[in-house]
Amino acid sequence: MNYLCLMLCNVSYNDPKLEKTIAELVGKPFGLKERLTMSGIGSPKMIISQASTQIQNLLELDHNQNSCNVELRPMGVIVRFRSLLETYALVIPFYKLNIFKGKATHYSLFGDAHKIEVESNEKVRKFFSKMTQLKATQAQGPN
Repeated sequence: MNYLCLMLCNVSYNDPKLEKTIAELVGKPFGLKERLTMSGIGSPKMIISQASTQIQNLLELDHNQNSCNVELRPMGVIVRFRSLLETYALVIPFYKLNIFKGKATHYSLFGDAHKIEVESNEKVRKFFSKMTQLKATQAQGPN
């Protein structure tokens, strides 16, 4: 694998090599049965309040509201956001993912040099709870 273990990449276009690399890092998407059991694998729309320099530079290219969503995968998460007409994905395996609850109304996702801080509400809190449980379960390994 010649990609980094933590990737910020443009996923606007169909690229089978990139999709394969993402699947190697965070696993293939959950199946329908698993999605129903988990009550969904996607986050609600989250407003980005702060981001690391590389992500912030992409977000500043347009004047739209900066928002993202998170997709749960078996071995990690994919944080997706849009800038101009492009869609970017921050692929973070669970072993690189750090989650912090900073201010009362913010959550932060860290992965190596990348950071995204999002505003929180009840739906976002429930999703972060689900993500934390999945990360803990994955860290224990198969039983």
